[in-house]
Amino acid sequence: MSLSKGFEVEIYTGTPAGQIVGFSDRIVANLNGFVREPDNRNVEYTTAPLHRYEQLLCELVRPRQDLRAYLKQLGNYTLVPGSTLSLGDTQKFYRSDPQNPYHTYIEQTYGTDVVTASIHINVGLADPEVLMRACRLIRLEAPLYLAMTAASPFLDGAVTGYHSTRWHLFPQTPQQVPLFESHAHHIQWVEAQLAAGTMQNVRHLWISVRPNGDRRPYGLNRLELRISDLVTNPVHLLAITALLEARLLQVIADPSLDPLLQSQLPAQSRAEDLLEIAIANEQAVARSSLEATLRHWQDGHPIRAQDWIQELYTTLLPIARRHGFSCFLTPLKSLLASGNEAQRWLRLHDQGYTVAEIMAQAIQSTQDQETALAQELCLPCAA
Repeated sequence: MSLSKGFEVEIYTGTPAGQIVGFSDRIVANLNGFVREPDNRNVEYTTAPLHRYEQLLCELVRPRQDLRAYLKQLGNYTLVPGSTLSLGDTQKFYRSDPQNPYHTYIEQTYGTDVVTASIHINVGLADPEVLMRACRLIRLEAPLYLAMTAASPFLDGAVTGYHSTRWHLFPQTPQQVPLFESHAHHIQWVEAQLAAGTMQNVRHLWISVRPNGDRRPYGLNRLELRISDLVTNPVHLLAITALLEARLLQVIADPSLDPLLQSQLPAQSRAEDLLEIAIANEQAVARSSLEATLRHWQDGHPIRAQDWIQELYTTLLPIARRHGFSCFLTPLKSLLASGNEAQRWLRLHDQGYTVAEIMAQAIQSTQDQETALAQELCLPCAA
């Protein structure tokens, strides 16, 4: 058995020098499969839910190849990696759809703090109660996925002091979201938020992980991990996804794997304590990613993010092997060895490279990587 997996990929467009220039209104009008974000400088594409990682790899790369070809028609434009406006401009919101009232609300309420690029990983889970249990566990472990994907150490041409400036700035909405104890609890809570206006619509639930489906909050069929920064390396993204899938397969097989049941924190305040740990761990990882010291949800003991991920990898590799996708999980070792994108960029900055030079280099290496993958892998996948 394997689970269906799909991605929502947000990415900036701009110049080879790293200046971010918006075209999403034109992209959406002229290319199939792309949707606009409130700000015109980034655009989103979505992959269909698929079971096989080989197919997913092609579905990640092909739309970017199409988008790159279209941008060339507009001039000397390309795709810009990173999850924040690394070289600016954060002072102005460039509306992609000025007539959209929800976009008006977003601009007026949050400004450019939400003009970010990220990866949302969706994994199919049909049973709503299993889905809620999975959301509880993954929300406690979501900081680990941010630690692996952090890619936003710059903003407006400067080092910010955060490995994920995106998650540091991004508004958690609503401000207090509980660990949902059941599907009924989730429905009641969402209905209450909509009635109170703390959520503008069912999509206006911006937290690290949420249950998703075609008729939210009633009809749910997938877990959506929203915390990840943009991962430009598709092989690394699939490795991160394989870790998530193996953990979810473990949750399906073991109903006791639930922080509300398995945590050793005091029972009378467990839900509140777990939520406090999750929020604090997210903040710690936003600053230091893989080097962050976190508190484990099982008993609150301190553990370095990278060590926690390594423990999970060791535990989950046999599950991935049993389900036939361990070869897609193993690249996680090289990611942990070389560091995430933010760490690699900051090392270059420490060596004397400017933010502009680092971004220009990242733009070129990302393009070279995608071209190689498209040539080597996508044509055989189509056969």
